Formats: sequence, C-alpha cells, structure tokens
Amino acid sequence: MVMGEGREERFWELDLLRGTAIIMMVVFHFLYDLAFFGGGGPEVHYGLWWYFARVTATIFILLVGISLSLSYSRIEEVGMSKSDIFTKYIKRGLKLFSWGLVITLVTWIFLRSGFIIFGVLHFIGISIILAYPFIRHRYINLVLGTVIVPIGLYLGNFTFDSPLLIWLGFRPGYFYTFDYFPILPWFGVVLIGLFIGDTLYGGYNRRFNLIDLSGISSVRSLSFLGRHSLFIYLIHQPVLVAMLYLLGIVGNGFFSAL
Repeated sequence: MVMGEGREERFWELDLLRGTAIIMMVVFHFLYDLAFFGGGGPEVHYGLWWYFARVTATIFILLVGISLSLSYSRIEEVGMSKSDIFTKYIKRGLKLFSWGLVITLVTWIFLRSGFIIFGVLHFIGISIILAYPFIRHRYINLVLGTVIVPIGLYLGNFTFDSPLLIWLGFRPGYFYTFDYFPILPWFGVVLIGLFIGDTLYGGYNRRFNLIDLSGISSVRSLSFLGRHSLFIYLIHQPVLVAMLYLLGIVGNGFFSAL
C-alpha cells in the first residue's frame, strides 16, 4: 500500500514507534529499580544502558514535536481560531504538567532523596505551551533545535549556585533527582520533532511511501501501547516495584512506608 494517498485518523508507524519506546522505558526502569533496591543487575548510570535510556527519551520527545505538528494540522482544518488553538494547547500542557506535579508529590513523600522536581511530564507539559509559536516555522525549528541541543549539553558540564533555574537546565552542584528533563537541551529535540512532523506529515498527510504493516499482530500490540503511553507511564513504576517485592528484592520496610 502506498501511503500519502487519502486520509488517516492516526499514523500507525508513530504509534508503533511510541509503543516500542514504552517497552524500552519499562525495560530500563526495571533494571534501574533492580539496582536501586539492591537486586544486582547491570550498571545503568553510564555505558550502554545510559545511552539506551537517552535514545528512549529522545524517541519520546521527538514524537512530542511530531504529534504537535500533526495535531495543529488537524485543528487548522476545522477552522479553529488561533486564540482557541493556543487555549487548547495551554490546557493540554497544564494537564500533563499537573500529572508531573503529582509525581513530584508522590516521590517526595516516599523517596525524599532524589524526588522528581522537573521530570519528563513537567517538561512535556511546558514544551507543549512553549512550542505553539514555532509550530509552522519548519526550517527555523530545525536551526533552533540544532543550536539548543548542544547549548543544553554544554550547560550540563557546569553547576550553578541558584536552584531557581533548574527547570531551564542550570543545575546546582548538590542537585540530585531520579528524572530530569530541563528545557535545555530537550526543547531543542521537540523543535526538531516539529520539523520532522511538518516535513514528513505536512497537512496531516504522509508524504512518503510506506508498506502497511498495521495488520500484523505484533505491530498492533505495540501500537496499542503507543496509544496509551501516558497511562502506562503513570502505572509502570508501581507495577515494577510490586513485581520486585514479589520476587523478594524489595523489602517489607518499603511497603510498610506506603
């Protein structure tokens, strides 16, 4: 089947990619939890598994930009005003940021050390709002994205006295958290995702040929996971910790604290 002819409600390959990233995330967090709770496992803070985690995060965040480009194309077609579109993006961003605050509260209550201040949901929520002015500027997004990413990576080599700009990427020397996605460099990845979305799916049409594999059972399963990525993200850590408890790796003391 040649894609790009006709209209689709969803693009199965994007759901497949998101579902694959979900599996990668769960695998990495299982290994991370295994090491954190003293059950052994590979070293996850550097080396192969560290890069595995960065690739997983990059896929997710590129898809944020691609999805924003697609949703904007759909909204434009129904004739929604720019103010209404911006309001829609603000609501969507605040919803995800609010889930991030829930995670902040939960990790502060049960973990304290390393609790999540500005994790991936905080970042995606803010990015959805920040990305709105850039959505239709294809090549500007590519240029800005390729500039912002190295700037953010460079900032990672330094520490700063004030904690007020942690969200931006200026980390104090004492800062420690389990999940950290600052605007610099990760917003650059969102902008590159906007470029990719506008280039490959402009006008909500697939602009390249692709064999339709959406009927294959494994593809359908991964695509299903991709369509429910937020729900899986929210529940996967409690499920993993419960599994480790059943395996005898997490002690009773942890659950008595709950």
